[in-house]
Amino acid sequence: QVQLVESGGGLVQAGDSLKLSCAASGRTLRDMYAVAWFRRAPGKEREFVAAISRAIRNTIYADHVKGRFTISRDNAKNTLYLQMNSLKPEDTAVYYCAARSTFSPRPQTSDGSYDYWGQGTQVTVSS
Repeated sequence: QVQLVESGGGLVQAGDSLKLSCAASGRTLRDMYAVAWFRRAPGKEREFVAAISRAIRNTIYADHVKGRFTISRDNAKNTLYLQMNSLKPEDTAVYYCAARSTFSPRPQTSDGSYDYWGQGTQVTVSS
């Protein structure tokens, strides 16, 4: 089992930046075949944000965050990050980190592809 705890959310203005963290315990992120960020805005379903795989060291992003967000990981700290720049009010949501424990040759964008989830951290972007 792996436990995931997100942090770093907060209230910012449009155009500002935030860096979210997801600390893992129980197992290491290196043991996971894929790690990802999802988000859920009020009244909307949870949607994919970004993911990175272990088997294939590539990264994918949702179209609405591409060029603004960057997913990364620090294996020594057993932590996943999401650097968010040029934030927009539309980015307001609860952000979740997720991990996939089974083999995947590339990052997955479906929330059903992930086994473990954090509790989420709130990001609010004011206009």
